[in-house]
Amino acid sequence: MAGRYGRPRSVLRMRTVAGQVFLLQVAIVVLLVAAAIAALVLQSRADGDREARNRSVAVAEAFANAPGIETALKSADPTLVLQPRTEAARKSSEVDFIVVMNTQGIRYTHPIPNRIGKKFVGTLQPALSGHVVTEKITGTIGPLVQAVVPVYGHSGKDNGKVIGLVSAGITVNRVSGVVDDQFPLLFGAAAGILLLTTGGTALVSRRLRRQTHGLGPAEMTRMYEHHDAVLHAVREGVIIVGGDGRLLLANDEARRLLDLPPDVEGRPVAELGLDPATGRLLASGRVVTDEVHPVGERLLAINQRSTEQAGGPPGSVTTLRDTTELRALTGRADVARGRLKLLYDAGTEIGTTLDVVRTCEELAEFGSTRFADIVTVDLAEDVLIGEEPTASTGAATEMRRTATSGAPADSGLYPVGKLIRFEPATTLGASLTSGKAALEADLAAFSGWHLQSPGRARKIVAHGIHSRIAVPLSARGVILGVVIFWRSDKPEPFEDEELSLAEELVARAAVSIDNARRYTREHTMAVTLQRSLLPRGLPEQNAVEAAYRYLPAQAGLGGLGGVGGDWFDIIPLPGARVALVVGDVVGHGLHAAATMGRLRTAVHNFATLDLPPDEILWHLDELVTRIDQDEGAEEAGGSVTGATCLYAIYDPASGNCTMARAGHVQPMLLLPDGTAETVDVPGGPPLGLGGLPFETWQRQLPEETRLVLFTDGLVEDRDRDLDEGMGLLGRTLAEHSGRTPDETCEAVLGALLPERPSDDIALLVARTRVLDTAHVSDWEVPPDPSAVAQIRAAAVRKLIEWGLAEAAFTAELILSELVTNSIRYASGPIRVRLIRDTSLICEVSDSSSTSPHLRQAATTDEGGRGLFLVAQLAERWGTRYTTSGKVIWTEQALTGIDLVAVEDDDEDA
Repeated sequence: MAGRYGRPRSVLRMRTVAGQVFLLQVAIVVLLVAAAIAALVLQSRADGDREARNRSVAVAEAFANAPGIETALKSADPTLVLQPRTEAARKSSEVDFIVVMNTQGIRYTHPIPNRIGKKFVGTLQPALSGHVVTEKITGTIGPLVQAVVPVYGHSGKDNGKVIGLVSAGITVNRVSGVVDDQFPLLFGAAAGILLLTTGGTALVSRRLRRQTHGLGPAEMTRMYEHHDAVLHAVREGVIIVGGDGRLLLANDEARRLLDLPPDVEGRPVAELGLDPATGRLLASGRVVTDEVHPVGERLLAINQRSTEQAGGPPGSVTTLRDTTELRALTGRADVARGRLKLLYDAGTEIGTTLDVVRTCEELAEFGSTRFADIVTVDLAEDVLIGEEPTASTGAATEMRRTATSGAPADSGLYPVGKLIRFEPATTLGASLTSGKAALEADLAAFSGWHLQSPGRARKIVAHGIHSRIAVPLSARGVILGVVIFWRSDKPEPFEDEELSLAEELVARAAVSIDNARRYTREHTMAVTLQRSLLPRGLPEQNAVEAAYRYLPAQAGLGGLGGVGGDWFDIIPLPGARVALVVGDVVGHGLHAAATMGRLRTAVHNFATLDLPPDEILWHLDELVTRIDQDEGAEEAGGSVTGATCLYAIYDPASGNCTMARAGHVQPMLLLPDGTAETVDVPGGPPLGLGGLPFETWQRQLPEETRLVLFTDGLVEDRDRDLDEGMGLLGRTLAEHSGRTPDETCEAVLGALLPERPSDDIALLVARTRVLDTAHVSDWEVPPDPSAVAQIRAAAVRKLIEWGLAEAAFTAELILSELVTNSIRYASGPIRVRLIRDTSLICEVSDSSSTSPHLRQAATTDEGGRGLFLVAQLAERWGTRYTTSGKVIWTEQALTGIDLVAVEDDDEDA
């Protein structure tokens, strides 16, 4: 069908209605298919969840009621019996895991062996009450459903009680997949429907084209009326030029912009009186896009296209847009964009650390390169030490220069470190008092700013510095300092618009400086607390020669350093023995330091009980668990779970060393022959988990053996795993075997210390000593009261031989009472041992586990005063339990002994 100018009509114009019908039908089909897929996926997911729950419950209950499960749970090693069974059952039932655990949730079985012995992750309490628990969680293998069922006892005192738990789990993906089988059918049906829809749309389009083969006069008239109304109403000028260079049409906006006369239609473009460049462009008909031409006082953006591109007649159509005001707005927008970019960059480059001085230096460096030529930053002295400055005027106007950037050495400005008191009479002093910024556009006018220091002011102006802006550093209503921007290289002075930019820049920096100040205060408090809780020196003892090092973690760009919870201790014990302790509390900050102090105090208190290392850790574990439960630690964020500890006891009289550990890294031994080895101390859970006992390691150590105890920060960091660090530590110890403990500490830190430790490091090196026969003497006592006198005589002779005759009388009385009590009330072998150390130690051991206790005897009692006399004569005394009985010990000071004549009413005294 022919259109205007004898050319065919565009097919697109004829397809408009048919295309809309086609798009509508396609949209409906797509929505229906999408709804079907969504419904199928949701149904498949619901069926998968239901099937996963049913299968996990069935498998867990079947295994919980399987024959032999009760016997296996009560066996010495449930894992050995149950692990093969659970793996076979898991594979045959096609579940992802079957876990058997005790009533505390500790796993006996797991498909991944290294998770056996760890706590089960899930809800256990309903199962402990006899119910079946199912829950859906997202684990490391994806979304899964797990069931927990109880295991009941059927014999003895456990009949009808829950003696264990069984959990089975299966991923939802394993049991879901119905939708995958139906996708081909669904998409095939959708393709068929789309094909039918396309055919129907084609038929409708052909019918529409046959029925609308022309427009009537009314429609044509209306079309041209609308065209004319739109053409003259738009806010852009429109000009149509024919192929012969004559103006065919110009709307009202084009006449206004080009200042055309009324009868311009039909005239050549060259005769319209336009400027030569614009006239040539309109006559040429070349294609341009947003080409700017000055026309009178206006700037016009011209777009020009050929009318022949869409089958029209020869010629061109040109649109004109007035961009005069837009250009001005663009300039202001560029300025605003530059300010925003400056403030954004300041936010990323200022305050990268929590160091007050470094933040001031970053502010000075940024301001001198991006805004001014020279920047100085002055802070109140309280801010530099982390305190909040007082609000008084005197304190607010006395500052110390903290940072300078861009200032030559002879500029006359105060140097860094100078304490400056800004005079209230100057504009800067008044600015600090009021908290408002001050602009000095012309420093050479000496309008009052120079009263601060007239001599320096003249030198500043002579150096070419001509204007400045002073902005107080204010945060939370308190003046922290002042930032001064100086301009010298740029000839133009600061303006009022730049004053607001300087205020915004300083306001952002003030937040970072205040954050750094508050961090400095908290960090100082944490360090003070930590240092007060750590040992300040080594106690006096002769069992080992020891040295230690403690290094806190260093934070990255976010802070000054880490305050953590690592600690160590050397605790003298009775019998010339010594306890060596190293511990680690997970985390950093005040809470970690405070937790470390609580645990260290607890270790000291438990050490006074003179218990074996495994019992010490057991008591410590019970304490941590009780703290978490009683104080609601989890809700308050104060949980101490996550602490580890290594406790060792060394006896120099026998050379025996006993260790136990709670989740701590293994210690190392450096033997006298230079061999370094890792001590295989049996592992226990970290403190606070409970449920498992602690085991001990015991060995006879030769003299000069070095015990090396440390925390994991020494051997493990983000660039080195634990095994690599342990190997490097062993090689370093072997290479420096002949050094003192202090030199060994230095060598170890030199080899293993990373550049910026990410965790605390505690290192304790103890070189063992062994008391020879010249310092130890012991006797076996027959269970006969007449043997008491012989033991007293032998002890006196030994003390005289040691040159301790002054202590002989007191020691004789003490031994007499202790040996007599052992003969009376104990059975089995009795031994007496004297140890000459920093004090004189008397030990009486027997096979009885009953400890004597101190009491006040009445005046009518015939006995009961012996232990009271022992307590009066000895500096300290106590009881230590062993695997075969007990040891009663006393200590006497070797200097300043006051002998008290005491008449012992005991028949053998």
